[in-house]
Amino acid sequence: MQVCITIDMEQDCPPFRSTYNGVENGTPQLLELFKEEAIPATFFTTGDVARRYPQVVDAIVQSGHELGCHGDTHKRFGSMEPAEAREELRNASQTLRQHAPVVSFRAPNLDFPDSYVPFLRDEGYQVDSSRGRHKQGSFFTKPVVEGGMRRIPASIMPSALRTPGPIRNALCRLLESPAVLFFHPWEFTDMTREDLRYDIRFRTGEPALRSLRDTIRYYKRRKASFLRISEVSVSPGAR
Repeated sequence: MQVCITIDMEQDCPPFRSTYNGVENGTPQLLELFKEEAIPATFFTTGDVARRYPQVVDAIVQSGHELGCHGDTHKRFGSMEPAEAREELRNASQTLRQHAPVVSFRAPNLDFPDSYVPFLRDEGYQVDSSRGRHKQGSFFTKPVVEGGMRRIPASIMPSALRTPGPIRNALCRLLESPAVLFFHPWEFTDMTREDLRYDIRFRTGEPALRSLRDTIRYYKRRKASFLRISEVSVSPGAR
């Protein structure tokens, strides 16, 4: 079993908030947890976050994790014309690559038109993780190679992995390899009293951190390999 822990680095719960409490206070907790568990992760980061918090991005890279791209402004690519989408990718790439090589991409809200995939290749990307197997009609989506791009879908929605242990473990048992788990730093701050949908604020803060630790240890007990997403190979025959 291969497992990728991925973090989408963005402002707090967009579009409902424009603060960065998660980046400031959630990210250090994640870095400490990954250090304690001795596993690598991939941090898909917006250009906006990198410009506002370059020291946080440097800490991610210096801790041995992969830096990926999450767009520049967290605007949905599905709402952009092609020229704007190219500019969004170009700006994010230029910002992020001041900190580390960046070859993996995930679109905000997992919203990335298939016709824009060549734009990623033009900007030097090798991996796209902008599909979600948890989305309606997408459960059987597999990792594929399309146009020379490895397209590796996310496996399950973040809120499902904040559920109590027995439910969470049952869900994890259903996931195929590679299990690509994604989270946001704001989930690891207490959002329970915020005026937000229940699934957004449910078991955030310390319960979310415990759930992530327990999930990592669940997979460790099953001898899983933890990989940065750029390390996941896809058979050339997978289409």
